[in-house]
Amino acid sequence: MDENESAVVLERVGKRYGDVVALDGLSLSVGRGELFGFLGANGAGKTTTIKLLTGQRVPDEGSVSVLGRDPSVDPVETRRHLGILPEREDPPSFVTPREYFGFVGRVRDIDSEMLAARVDGWTRRFAFREQLDTLCTDLSRGQRQKVMIAASFLHEPDLVFIDEPLANLDPIMQERLKEFLVAYTREENTVFLSTHHIDVAEEICTRVGVLRDGHLVEDRRLGDSAAGDDALLDVFLDEVDAP
Repeated sequence: MDENESAVVLERVGKRYGDVVALDGLSLSVGRGELFGFLGANGAGKTTTIKLLTGQRVPDEGSVSVLGRDPSVDPVETRRHLGILPEREDPPSFVTPREYFGFVGRVRDIDSEMLAARVDGWTRRFAFREQLDTLCTDLSRGQRQKVMIAASFLHEPDLVFIDEPLANLDPIMQERLKEFLVAYTREENTVFLSTHHIDVAEEICTRVGVLRDGHLVEDRRLGDSAAGDDALLDVFLDEVDAP
């Protein structure tokens, strides 16, 4: 795949923490417009990979390119074009969602009218208009998750890294988010989805990669008959449980 067509490129990337090898020669390319599912057991290296791609860590070896930029060289400019939704992160406790969205809008340089329209869209999608002026500390976990998801998409980034976005959402909101993610990538945006939910990856992703002990052990395009008939769950279990 030509790098100009790629949102993410890792080439022979290695990362160590002391004696612990987190990534060992990882090579991976994700095209623009893909909804890529990143699967792996705890400790496989998924979080380290995302930190390298978002400029929070620097690789010990190999190269990383995100939207044609090296995030370790220019992390601020790279992150201007990214949305990032970690698995465990809440909005600031003693502001309201409306205030937090205003802060995000200023940081992301979003026009006030455009910001208002986008916030309105997300409050309608996630049905939390009545909570806009409630302190975040008084929101439920699911409501706080809605705020963080909306905030990561307010600037309509070219590439979004999201980690377990369905956590704490009820089934109706989960379906709405899945529908949004599929539609978002149809507009040539890219979503890099880190998840343990194999059924979700199988349902909405265009392609998945399975990481084990810092190695990419499976890379398959979903719906591609050439990839074989093995269910994704079986492939995942075989690879993760392999000696």
